Amino acid sequence: MLVYLFAAACAVAVVVIASRLLRRVGRGTDDDATDGPTNGHAGAMLSALFLLAFAIAIVVPWTTTDAARSNTYAEAQALSETYWAAGRLDPADAARTRAELADYAGFVRRTEWPLMRDHRRLSADGWARLDKLRRETIAVPFKDGDDSQDARNAVLDHLTEVSAARHQRAMDARAHPPTGLLVIAILTGLIVIVLPLLGGARPRGMTLIPLGLMAAALAVGIYLVLDISHAFSGALAVHPDAFTAVAGEFSRIAQGG
Repeated sequence: MLVYLFAAACAVAVVVIASRLLRRVGRGTDDDATDGPTNGHAGAMLSALFLLAFAIAIVVPWTTTDAARSNTYAEAQALSETYWAAGRLDPADAARTRAELADYAGFVRRTEWPLMRDHRRLSADGWARLDKLRRETIAVPFKDGDDSQDARNAVLDHLTEVSAARHQRAMDARAHPPTGLLVIAILTGLIVIVLPLLGGARPRGMTLIPLGLMAAALAVGIYLVLDISHAFSGALAVHPDAFTAVAGEFSRIAQGG
């Protein structure tokens, strides 16, 4: 942060020094008009900077949210494949594994999703449930020549996919745009709103209407940037639809569908 402030201070110093040098050598003319070249140039550049920061602040969370949504469906699909593979185990092991898979999916949907939305992290209990299921699957006994070993390995492979998708979901829950980008978008938006006033303009009557509309639109845009900055909350929030759907998939598989 100090580097950014130092860079800004250096840029302001360059402007002040250049202005004084030009005044001393007698070059240029005084510019105090509200529609003069100074205000026009500054306004155009600040507007361009705001639009650039605003566009990046929208695109980055949008892309992150799309990736997070796709990952939840990948995790749910891996759970479904694990449920299918568990059917090849001995009946007792199959029933236990499938029950724990259904319990895990329900836990993610009911308990872990609010935690990601409000605190941007996953539950330690969720990790413990998944680790317990993997340890129990590893401990499943098998005999030489029996296909139970292949079934166990298939379940373990799919559980690895679930674990990888869960790790990605943990990263998605923590992801957010760079703080500096949000600060620049907010600051430049505020400056664009008050720039005509800082330049000496005193809007009256009907001229207040377009200025007010611009300020309202910019305020909504800035709020939108903050609202969508997290994948699991706000207007673009990823919902646990994938885990809701996989519960129905479990029932279909259990019924032989």
